[in-house]
Amino acid sequence: MKKKKAIPNNTVKVATAARDLRDGVIALAKIKPVAMPGSKVFVHYNGPTDQLSGACAGMAILDPGASPHEPHRHPEEEFLIIADGTGEIECDGKVTRVGPGAMMYTAGNTLHGITNTGKTPMTFYWSKWMAKGCEPI
Repeated sequence: MKKKKAIPNNTVKVATAARDLRDGVIALAKIKPVAMPGSKVFVHYNGPTDQLSGACAGMAILDPGASPHEPHRHPEEEFLIIADGTGEIECDGKVTRVGPGAMMYTAGNTLHGITNTGKTPMTFYWSKWMAKGCEPI
């Protein structure tokens, strides 16, 4: 029996107990990536805002054949935008082939995931948020 390759878990949780996010711009060069086999994750922002209990936004680079984590669900709503490369996004049981400019939206607690199925690195950006009064239990 062939052993299944383990997928890293680069799931970033929305910080709700941190200091409020500050206005401004964060350059990619100022962010230390979370590097795991097959992926690098850059978290640009993660924390509460004046209107949200938590917001998280960043970028990930996936090697060919890689996923940042297994398909998963979380209470936050999320947008995901493909910048470079090609792959597949699973969202609520439907798998869609994607390339640059494709955008995914998923409601809270909806199963979703992404895989680089191309031959070059895939770059995508994500943004997810938790409305005030909807904090996870």
